[in-house]
Amino acid sequence: MDNALAGIRILDMTHVQAGPTASQLLAWLGADVIKFEPPTGDITRGQLRDVPGVDSLYFTMLNCNKRSITVNMKSAAGKAVFEGLLQECDVVMENFGPGVLDRLGYNWESIHAKNPSIIMASIKGFGSTGPYAEFKAYENVAQAMGGSMSTTGFNDGPPLVTGAQIGDSGTGLHLAIGILAALQARHRTGRGQFVEVAMMDAVMNLCRVKFRDHQRLTRGPLPEYSVSTADCDAAPRSGNDSGGGQLGNAIRCKPGGANDYIYVVVQEVVWEALARRIGGDALVQDPRFSTLAERRKNQSQMWQLLESFAAQYTKRELMALLNQLDVPCGPIMSTQDLAQDEHVRLRDMYVPLDHPERGSWHNVGMPIKLSNNRVEITRSPLLGEHTEEILKEVLQWSPETIERHRQEGAFTK
Repeated sequence: MDNALAGIRILDMTHVQAGPTASQLLAWLGADVIKFEPPTGDITRGQLRDVPGVDSLYFTMLNCNKRSITVNMKSAAGKAVFEGLLQECDVVMENFGPGVLDRLGYNWESIHAKNPSIIMASIKGFGSTGPYAEFKAYENVAQAMGGSMSTTGFNDGPPLVTGAQIGDSGTGLHLAIGILAALQARHRTGRGQFVEVAMMDAVMNLCRVKFRDHQRLTRGPLPEYSVSTADCDAAPRSGNDSGGGQLGNAIRCKPGGANDYIYVVVQEVVWEALARRIGGDALVQDPRFSTLAERRKNQSQMWQLLESFAAQYTKRELMALLNQLDVPCGPIMSTQDLAQDEHVRLRDMYVPLDHPERGSWHNVGMPIKLSNNRVEITRSPLLGEHTEEILKEVLQWSPETIERHRQEGAFTK
């Protein structure tokens, strides 16, 4: 099987979440990803450990299908390893803090000069230009400054972060797209280029419908919101409103637990069938709900009727009933629900793996399905597990050369 990125080699200097998200996806598309780590390893190897002395799930779930080499970039011998790998790789990725790589002597200009065909992909909190360029960012900082937090939650409560890691993993997805575009451009021109994604920028892109609403507010209130927007100059927190032209909300089901809800979208085309199922002809003919405009105006009463109806059913029972009526809906799925879900397992989205130190665990699978791409998901590497293998295979170094660099401090502190 000729996988999509077969023959592409990536030197992955990224750590924590955003960069490793991108490089793991590229590995699952067939690229040879070399995780280039300091002797102490990616910091997430030791963060949030559930098994003492073993790589954490934080690390293992972001670094499958990679090979690990440890290199001390503070030594001349380590820099020689790095420069050798630059000549043999198609892409080099980094997400160091502002100025870190520059201080080591490897900015884009110097890397490009050493290998004009290489692509350099960089993640920063706020990019390399602008007043915020020197600031550090984390997941929730990116959500705060990219527009997500101000529009998440309920309008009478504080701004909230979303459980989806849109600042880190969302940025990683954007970076993977940029790398693929740069590879395609190099296929035409033979030249590499610099690819940059800022976390703040990525979050803004994921919040684009909120900027749609921000501009619509200049022309009047937004009728689809369940809260008044008459005096708003910015897109408000919208609770569980659908955010689109159709009304949507989370409806509580029996037995009433924390996740016993189903999200229902009341499309105009399904209202009559849904109303008849809930309240018969009387509800179909009720003037409060006869048109989309009236349902928007009276949506709080409409949701109350739906919730009274939903109280008779579990979320799964109600999903089955509503799908018979072609009503778009979906139960609120907890992590436990998803871990046990047949559909998820059939889609290979919760994959069992084995680790030589931690034992069995599960990883989220590859969400992008290609008909001619069949990369089996394999465990994350142990720290430095492939150091000698990479030096022999990629750089074609002899055991004597490897040992000399070892003595000169290339692989240890």
